[in-house]
Amino acid sequence: MEAEDVRAVMDAIRRIVRLLRVSARASEGLVGISGAQLFVLQQLAEAGTCSINELAERTFTHQSSVSVVVRRLIEGGLVSRRPSEVDGRRVEVSLTPEGHALLRDAPPMAQARLISGLRKLEPARRAALAEGLATLVLELGLDAETAPLFFEDEAPPRRHQGKRHHEET
Repeated sequence: MEAEDVRAVMDAIRRIVRLLRVSARASEGLVGISGAQLFVLQQLAEAGTCSINELAERTFTHQSSVSVVVRRLIEGGLVSRRPSEVDGRRVEVSLTPEGHALLRDAPPMAQARLISGLRKLEPARRAALAEGLATLVLELGLDAETAPLFFEDEAPPRRHQGKRHHEET
């Protein structure tokens, strides 16, 4: 029984990781940004102008991880940030026209599909899955790490727009 259970869990993890990786590669190939960046961009498009904390809630990710992705999107000209008109201490982010244009050609992201699937689970089953995975993470010694968005640490180099600059040798 143990071998069957371990195999079933490993197969499920493999299927989920494959879904996420294929989705991330599609993002990279079609629009030139990482799957994590595209997922954040899509969530921002749905939410409209919002704070980093609100975006973290929408992506079910720690604020620090979302902040890193948003910084890359700002550097790429796809997102802008500005102080809130209501509360000057609050910073809000929104899509730029370039961000909106990129989304027109973008594929749907698997993260949204995964979130939808998790929400469809019965609450007791979802809680048991959360507890089991938390225990596994603890056993693996990964509990001290902040979980980044999927594959963001493998982000592709940003596509350069305009003229290319060559280093002189």
